[in-house]
Amino acid sequence: MHRRVVITGLGAITPIGLTVEDYWQGLVSGRSGIGLINGFDTSLYPVKVGAEVKDFEPTNYMHIKRADRTARCTHFAIAATKMAIESARLDMSIEKPERIGVEIATSGMVWIIAEEGEVLKRRGPMRIDPLFISKIAASMVPAQVGLEFGLKGPNSSLNSACASGSDALGAALNFLRLGHAEVMIAGGAEANVNPIAVASTGRVGALSRNSDPRKASRPFDLNRDGFVFGEGAGIMVLETYEHARGRGVPILAELAGAGWSFDAYSETAPDAEMQAVAMQMALRNADIRPEEVDYINAHGTSTKLNDAAETKAAKIVFGDRAYKIPISSNKSMIGHLACAAGAVEAVAAVMTIKEGIIPPTINYETPDPDCDLDYVPNKARHQQVNTCLSNSFGMGGQNCSLIMKRFS
Repeated sequence: MHRRVVITGLGAITPIGLTVEDYWQGLVSGRSGIGLINGFDTSLYPVKVGAEVKDFEPTNYMHIKRADRTARCTHFAIAATKMAIESARLDMSIEKPERIGVEIATSGMVWIIAEEGEVLKRRGPMRIDPLFISKIAASMVPAQVGLEFGLKGPNSSLNSACASGSDALGAALNFLRLGHAEVMIAGGAEANVNPIAVASTGRVGALSRNSDPRKASRPFDLNRDGFVFGEGAGIMVLETYEHARGRGVPILAELAGAGWSFDAYSETAPDAEMQAVAMQMALRNADIRPEEVDYINAHGTSTKLNDAAETKAAKIVFGDRAYKIPISSNKSMIGHLACAAGAVEAVAAVMTIKEGIIPPTINYETPDPDCDLDYVPNKARHQQVNTCLSNSFGMGGQNCSLIMKRFS
């Protein structure tokens, strides 16, 4: 019998809002955060659109000293964690810090290597930024969160490509179930709207080249032509039910299960059958029957292969009932947050359960015969959701699915 794990706090920094509420209102209103990239000169780039976080000031969330010594993805992680801790009413003065852990998915800021490589080449080894490693390393993102808030429990990062955000939540779930912590700060943070990420991913044809930012991310639509990079962070406070009950705080939802699989098929092309295995494993882990799922928060990248594969996987798991389950993709509005995607989308899934509103898939105009399910096109839908399946599938074949459900 698993220990029950509940969600008591949420934090989000996204292209459509710097709070959970603003993010949620943006989603339900169908507002896109995608635009022409402002962070660097894209005149020589075939890809010119991204979903950037706007008007973010790190010193609103941390001391200027920590802000100066850390990178953008760490700023997002600390900001979202601050919100989540406040949302959960977590009083660190009375908690045991060694029983509170951190699990944050990120790719770090590896693109800075290119900049420092130029410094090394032109100015020599003594001109390298002395804080270079602490800025780029993925492990330093959860470490800085632990330092900022004095959290002394398990502290790690992981990377399973686009499955990472969900993977981090699943790993935190298991830390709690196994008794390694009573509370976990878990999620993902990413800042991939940068020159190297856009150039390299655009070079292999994975990114949308649509010149109209409003139409660039169009999951499940026949005319989709690739995903759009986004940035930001999504953080949850997860805790054992016993700990949350002891604190007497409101419970937003229950993280009931997680499931994993690996395609072992292709570096880039997904395998629907193994995606289905991850979904089935999550259902089994949560002790949930397929007929209990009310909504699927899709990976929904807006790429030809992924959207068709995810549709096929849903049919494998749910059979004919797949046609009756609403499915939508937050990426149509916020882009693809890479290692943070699953976490930011899980925050939206919790809000869907809490508010009884399913966000739409915007830009859905032309049906694709290979994508023939109910994608909640263009307009939010008021519907009670008791159980949500949230999917994240990484390039390379890593798959992770989560089950969140209404707490009772």
